[in-house]
Amino acid sequence: MHEQIGEHYIWHWPVIGDVHADTIMTTWLVMLVSLAFFAWIGASYRSGYVSKRQTVFEGVINYIADLNAGVLGPAGEPFTPFFIALFFFIFLLNQFGTFPFKAFGLPFGGSPTADLNTVVPLAAIVFFMIQAVAFRKKGLSYAGHVFKPFWQLFLLNILDEILRPITLAARLFFNIFVGELLFIIVASIIVARIHIGSFDLSIAVTVVPFLIQFFNFFVGTIQAFVFTLLAIVYLSLALADDH
Repeated sequence: MHEQIGEHYIWHWPVIGDVHADTIMTTWLVMLVSLAFFAWIGASYRSGYVSKRQTVFEGVINYIADLNAGVLGPAGEPFTPFFIALFFFIFLLNQFGTFPFKAFGLPFGGSPTADLNTVVPLAAIVFFMIQAVAFRKKGLSYAGHVFKPFWQLFLLNILDEILRPITLAARLFFNIFVGELLFIIVASIIVARIHIGSFDLSIAVTVVPFLIQFFNFFVGTIQAFVFTLLAIVYLSLALADDH
């Protein structure tokens, strides 16, 4: 096994420069899988009866919609489709690392959210969307929130605004990256056939990858939810009425 930590296939594009080809291809593959998945869900509505997939899917959608409405109130209804799409997209990006495409020599694979080139734009989209919505609602007066409750807190408020997208990106990246890192380390131990005296460590840890994959699935789900929840909370703070 020769996969290196943080290793990427590179495309050299004019003007733009080097880009991570595997991340781009995997992200597009996830989008295609998403379209197929939602088409499969949509097809169940033609059957005339409520299927299990409808029940599970609608349960997740209703939960996010209720969460959005609970935090933002009626003003948050127009943003419900955005937050639902955000959750499912990040969830699928997180879980795609389960499939060992790179282990078979394919030029794509892994979780795109284990690459800063994916999580930083996602955080930036949320950040600029919030700023645009807040300025649209409050006008230029929204800029005054950095001087509240006291003008002396101006620098701290600016720092808080800057750190929000950074923490969004960092939290998602490190949680997914560490999960993939653990899997690579254990897989390397298995392939290396390590013995400690008469104890065969490689055989002993063969069950660990299954536990790691379960752990990664759980963490990927939680992080998709946390990213979406924080995006909702940050939007609610930006749209809150001044007192």
